Amino acid sequence: MTRTTDGPTPTGIRLDAPAPGWAIDADVVVVGSGVAGLTAALRCTAAGLATVVVTKARLDDGSTRWAQGGIAAALGEGDTPQQHLDDTLVAGVGLCDENAVRALVTGGPDALRRLIATGARFDTDESGAISLTREGGHHRRRIAHAGGDATGAEISRALVEAVREQAVRTIENALVLDLLRDEDGRTAGITLHVMGEGQHDGVGAVRAPAVVLATGGMGQVFSATTNPAVSTGDGVALALRAGAEISDLEFVQFHPTVLFLGADSEGQQPLVSEAVRGEGAHLVDATGTRFMLGQHELAELAPRDIVAKAITRQMQLHGTENMYLDGRHFGAEMWEQRFPTILAACRAHGIDPVTEPIPVAPAAHYASGGVRTDLRGRTTVPGLYACGEVACTGVHGANRLASNSLLEGLVFAERIAADIAADIAEGGHARVAVAEAAVPAEDAPLCPLLAPETRIQIQRAMTNGAGVLRSADSLAEAAARLEAIRAGADGFDERKAAEPGVEAWETTNLLLVARVLVAAAAAREETRGCHWREDRPDRDDQDWRRHLVVRVKPDRTLDLRRTDSADFPPTVAPTVSDAPREP
Repeated sequence: MTRTTDGPTPTGIRLDAPAPGWAIDADVVVVGSGVAGLTAALRCTAAGLATVVVTKARLDDGSTRWAQGGIAAALGEGDTPQQHLDDTLVAGVGLCDENAVRALVTGGPDALRRLIATGARFDTDESGAISLTREGGHHRRRIAHAGGDATGAEISRALVEAVREQAVRTIENALVLDLLRDEDGRTAGITLHVMGEGQHDGVGAVRAPAVVLATGGMGQVFSATTNPAVSTGDGVALALRAGAEISDLEFVQFHPTVLFLGADSEGQQPLVSEAVRGEGAHLVDATGTRFMLGQHELAELAPRDIVAKAITRQMQLHGTENMYLDGRHFGAEMWEQRFPTILAACRAHGIDPVTEPIPVAPAAHYASGGVRTDLRGRTTVPGLYACGEVACTGVHGANRLASNSLLEGLVFAERIAADIAADIAEGGHARVAVAEAAVPAEDAPLCPLLAPETRIQIQRAMTNGAGVLRSADSLAEAAARLEAIRAGADGFDERKAAEPGVEAWETTNLLLVARVLVAAAAAREETRGCHWREDRPDRDDQDWRRHLVVRVKPDRTLDLRRTDSADFPPTVAPTVSDAPREP
């Protein structure tokens, strides 16, 4: 169904950055090189579109390569897409878009097979069939894995090799800055800053009628996270400045079992995959007592929000900073063959899972919300698409089901590529016209830059006030601290202004994302999924089975509204591919 809007063209805000000193032209620019970005790029290239991939570091430095558990798909005997859908809806606690979930679970098995055809090698059993395991929230074994616990690394390897074999143009070590748009408000490319790329060095532009955001998550907004250093919310921040709608950003999933390295440990923390519990490891307190029994029918395999809350409650009850994951009964051979990456990480920090329980605690892991899209990955800004963790497709609702993220990246990247190809092939916006219209809006309001040293202030404010445990008071304190940081950026004179640069741009992005997250968390006065309000401990379906949608106004204040129902897809501008076609 075509969705149209008569609303005004969004007024953009832009980062303080030099004007582009160079430009290249393409049909599509994909920002990000994880499973979502590279899948979109490969499918667009296969459709004959001139495609450019822009990535913040190297091609394989995103979040995908860190994914340990696997990718969920209904491939096992007796399993069905309907059962996968049912498990996903339960985990999403009433806020999933069922149509989006259905697209995911029905398209998932074939998308996984195409990934295998691309070159990804998954673990198999003695018969040669794909080995499947379970993770939290799944009632069936449906998690395909590679290298034991190195699934993301194998997927990244296969996709990177395919991109290079297909000679897809790539720009590495490039931070995306802002969206370029034409006079009608349609997407016309991006500005970016490249570090050390020879002829493409410094601030430049990639002009294209279609932009795909696949920039990953925003875990670095918290002090401790499983996300890599590049996950600074750049895609969400760009979309906000461009006037796009953001939804469900309050639902940040804290992975329950992250290797505890001490209360003062900051930055990326080693993940202990949910697959370890899927294979039978137990959560215990310091006395060795299991505490998940009786709390959920699946015990340690309950959805992640339930496990994270249970661990946090136990920590409060015992006055400790961590709990333990006990897999000693696996034996050395299983640890070495099934979980070699986790075993090595633990031993590198002086812990041997073969002989002792692993100290664990929750840490920021995955953003269930992001840039609001329809079922084709289209955002509310014409020509701007989003997929992967940066997007909010409606699949995850209030809490992502384990191992649905890699699958979502695959399925929705393919849907985006098909929509872009159809739009351009059937007479959509052409590259030549875009090249003439794509110019930075020099009169757009500037977003003042934050000094890089304020990043740690943002992270501590978010961890203390908007972490696993939230309340009206803690969120108000976080909001006040963030506003003080923002006021410092707005109030300085020119002599004290932060100089444009990667760290200043990243820190400014983190502040914008943090402000939206805190505003949404404060507005949602209930506990649902991975949003846990101590002062509002109950779920409220009457008033809160709804989504919070946020846009940024030209003065950088937030426009937050609550949808009237759980119906998810946003209103998007029509494309040529929406036109009726001959049967």
